[in-house]
Amino acid sequence: MTQTDDLKRDARAFFDAAVTAADPALALRKALSASPFPKPMGRTLVIAIGKAAPRMMAEALEHIDGPYEALAVTHHENDMDVDGSTVLRAGHPVPDEAGASAAKDVMALLATATADDQVIALISGGGSALVPAPKPPMSLADKATVNKLLLGGGLDIVKMNLVRQQLSELKGGGFLRHAAPAPVTAYILSDVIGDDLRAIASGPTVGPIGTRSEAREILEGADLWAKLPDSARGILEQPDEAQETPDATNILIGSNRHSIAAMEEAAKGAGYSARVVSDALEGDVNDAAQEVIAAVGPVDQPTAMLFGGETTVVLRGDGRGGRNQELALRVAMNMPKLDSDWVFLSGGTDGRDGPTDAAGGIVDAGTKDRIIANGHDPKALLDNNDSYAALDAAGDLLITPATGTNVADVQVLLIRP
Repeated sequence: MTQTDDLKRDARAFFDAAVTAADPALALRKALSASPFPKPMGRTLVIAIGKAAPRMMAEALEHIDGPYEALAVTHHENDMDVDGSTVLRAGHPVPDEAGASAAKDVMALLATATADDQVIALISGGGSALVPAPKPPMSLADKATVNKLLLGGGLDIVKMNLVRQQLSELKGGGFLRHAAPAPVTAYILSDVIGDDLRAIASGPTVGPIGTRSEAREILEGADLWAKLPDSARGILEQPDEAQETPDATNILIGSNRHSIAAMEEAAKGAGYSARVVSDALEGDVNDAAQEVIAAVGPVDQPTAMLFGGETTVVLRGDGRGGRNQELALRVAMNMPKLDSDWVFLSGGTDGRDGPTDAAGGIVDAGTKDRIIANGHDPKALLDNNDSYAALDAAGDLLITPATGTNVADVQVLLIRP
């Protein structure tokens, strides 16, 4: 085994530490040990939405005292079932008919809530796409078109969710309006950098991020307005109106920062000099790659530089990949020659990066040469947003099963003299 192989093994171990720190069941258990569920006069309605929904639901049901009804909505690849709960699966990142049906089931269950009941919402990343409830006259196809435009438009997650909220029945506090008059307590696992509760899963249990006019400005600034379906433009062209959002108790139980801290602890335990370079690696993926490279300096001992965040990709081609794969490939393509061995990993904590079976990429100084040796032009693949094919050719895809959690992305740059 080479020193590079050792570095790759360590990088993967630190990534696994980040995922473990975001374990939704453990995070919820810790929160409930400090503040148990109250016992209502009536029923407890437990609704979990997001990539971590089944694991959060399984833990929650261990703490329910009294009659309850339970419904979880997660993505198709999550095959976990939960005794005592209905588990529905839907499309992510592009909404599908299964998600539209699940959203109707969520709203139907909320409609049964009374003032004597309590609603427990378990919210995690991915929830925005998993329960599409487009405002009339939008169709699901219109909603999917909008989502695809947003994902490829280079917008950050907060701006994307501001737009989504204005076009949805459940987002931006819509969940609360459907649950009224029952009180709502939400336990939230954050996949948003900065942990703005209005942006996580598009804020079903908090007020909206912005207004229709602000959504129009964002779309016009990203040159997306003219590409929207007529139904979406019609909704956003309506005047802004005040919409009261019922109160809720929102509790943050886990985040990207917790996972970065776990990576730092694991790296130090493995003998690395470790430091967090940035817990807000955001913006265009090319700029993020340059930020990673700029952090490199002379080292005289094994060094771990850690990052967390969520970058964006502007789609210019028709290749396959995701923001983590493209970030890893860009670092591999642009890292200057170093006197030390190095490895860079970028991965999504949910185990999925874009519409692929990879969580991201794990690259080194030989990545570019391996792509070329296997008959591919790495630059051409990058220009076509085909980072998956490039990293596959190099043997540098980060492959892991769906993790059942989601706290955005983490990055590890390891350097050893």
